[in-house]
Amino acid sequence: MRRLQIVVLFLLAVVGGSVGSAWYFKQAPIETDKQAVIEIVNAQLAKQPKPATDTAAVAAIVGDVLAKQPKPELDTAGVKSIVSQMLEAEDAKLKQNSIATVASMDPSALDPMIEKYLMSDPGILQRMNDALDKQNKADQALKDKQAIAAHADELFHDADDVVIGNPNGDVTLVEMFDYNCGYCRGALPDLATLLQTDKNLRVELKQFPILSDGSVQAARVAMQFAKTGKDYWAFHQALYSSRGEVDGDTALKAAQDLGVDPAPLKANLQSPAISAALQKSYDLAKTLNVSGTPTYIIGDQIIPGAVPLEQLQTAIANMRACGSAVSCPPAG
Repeated sequence: MRRLQIVVLFLLAVVGGSVGSAWYFKQAPIETDKQAVIEIVNAQLAKQPKPATDTAAVAAIVGDVLAKQPKPELDTAGVKSIVSQMLEAEDAKLKQNSIATVASMDPSALDPMIEKYLMSDPGILQRMNDALDKQNKADQALKDKQAIAAHADELFHDADDVVIGNPNGDVTLVEMFDYNCGYCRGALPDLATLLQTDKNLRVELKQFPILSDGSVQAARVAMQFAKTGKDYWAFHQALYSSRGEVDGDTALKAAQDLGVDPAPLKANLQSPAISAALQKSYDLAKTLNVSGTPTYIIGDQIIPGAVPLEQLQTAIANMRACGSAVSCPPAG
């Protein structure tokens, strides 16, 4: 109602005449600027009792007064401008008072109100959690994409890695693994299926021994075996099909079974070149925030864990269809 009071009183003050000026003024029609008008209105508002009327009544009074009174110095646009300024100032005061009221509330009064609101709709907490999870995943996907782009050569074209499948394949799937990783062992059949069914798939195996010293020693042997030109896929399967912990001796035995003299492999276990290659893998994993095995990298996506075969097949298909393993845009 206060907004309506301001408008009515202001207009009565501006137009002067039989209604407004008879009530407030005893002088000639107003000839003044906007600021003076505002000051006059505010002064009169402070003195007069609040009229009780509604919006329709105010509109009727204003229309009647404007029809009867001579035009003041200010035109319609000027009047509207002043009224608008006054109403905006009033709104600002109300908002400021509301904020101050909330800020000054005692926690003992505010907390029950918040609790009551949340209890009235418990699902809001789940929706908030879902929204936060979605945003976190989107943020992480963007970080992964940027990190992969910055280290593409190290990821997809590292001379110290082993390439199996089609070396000229149109899609590359990188796997970071540990020979003592039970999940990697369990995922081996899925990798075999991909190689058998997709003759245009290139798989790059990246050593990432993190589970034990035995894992590190097995990786050192494996990296040397890869340079011999022998069948690495057979060696890879032999280590994962062995019993117990896979260590340096396990790897040396598998190499020997595949026709490689284990003596030079054992002699060069601590080769600086091998140590540097392993460190490069650790550094890359840290950059990509990779902390477990298996971890797959395809396109611009990092896929942690032993995911279902279908998920890997979908990622490969998306790479071919859209050039991105993350997603394909909807058809149409």
